[in-house]
Amino acid sequence: MARPTGRVLALLELLQSGGIRTVTELADRLGVDGRTVRRYVDHLVDLDIPVEAVRGRYGGYRLAPGYRLPPLMLNDDEALAVLLGLVAGRRTGLLTATETAGETAAAKIRRALPERLARRLDAVMEALAFTAPPGELATPETGVLLAIADAVRHRRPISIRYTARDGRRSERTLHPYGIVTHAGRWYVTGTDPEIGQDRTFRLDRISDARTLPGSFEPPAGLDPAQRVLSGLARAAYQHEVTLRIHGTVEQIRTRLPASVASVEEPAPVDGTDPHTERWIHVELRAERLDWLPPVLASLDRPFVIERPDELRDLAIAFADRFTASARQA
Repeated sequence: MARPTGRVLALLELLQSGGIRTVTELADRLGVDGRTVRRYVDHLVDLDIPVEAVRGRYGGYRLAPGYRLPPLMLNDDEALAVLLGLVAGRRTGLLTATETAGETAAAKIRRALPERLARRLDAVMEALAFTAPPGELATPETGVLLAIADAVRHRRPISIRYTARDGRRSERTLHPYGIVTHAGRWYVTGTDPEIGQDRTFRLDRISDARTLPGSFEPPAGLDPAQRVLSGLARAAYQHEVTLRIHGTVEQIRTRLPASVASVEEPAPVDGTDPHTERWIHVELRAERLDWLPPVLASLDRPFVIERPDELRDLAIAFADRFTASARQA
């Protein structure tokens, strides 16, 4: 009779997680009865895997203390998940190492897999295509990321060496609240205790991070991702734009997300539906203005440009070009 290899391996995975597993628990997890569990244990023992039986009220099975399993044991779903994760990470900029490191890691996993499974995964990788080109990679140094993550977990201040967008270098102290990935880039957000202001830094611009003595308490209800998006929307660029748009916040956010614009929603009048369309104050900063007229047109909502005048001129020119094209036979 052929042995149910899949369930035997599933039993081994349960025992790998540590502790004593009762027969009842193992039977429930595997969908079999207690006698079958014991037979699966015998299969593992036949493979020289030291499974110990523990007697008593809370007895069951466990792996022998100190036993080290082979370094990599993946089923089909797990192996595919790991390799697809490496591919997706390379294309979206979420890997924290060089592209070469991702390729060598995938090659090592490929060599450790059974040949049958490796061939099937090779077929997936060869057949896989993407509709978008790889994103711009701005990967942080692994040591920097690990040091900052450890400081976030243990609420320790850090000292960082940072290179700003204009090339200026500085050394900063930061109380790091969280690490956020956005649009293929990594950010750390926190507070600069020396000036008492919230700050957000790109990890790929940090050349060194050192943990400092002491500790801190992050603000209650903190949302690091929202802090990063708000910080990006308020970043210093050449143009400061102020608009009033008639609609709802949801409608405006379809074209002007939180990372691009800040929205000041007026307090609802008593007895009115908060989702009712109304005039909403919108502010954003941009290095260029030529992309804004098409975005405002795509909103298809009434709007008023408060500043700058240059944007008003660009919107009028865009409308004239659009009208002229629409009238052509």
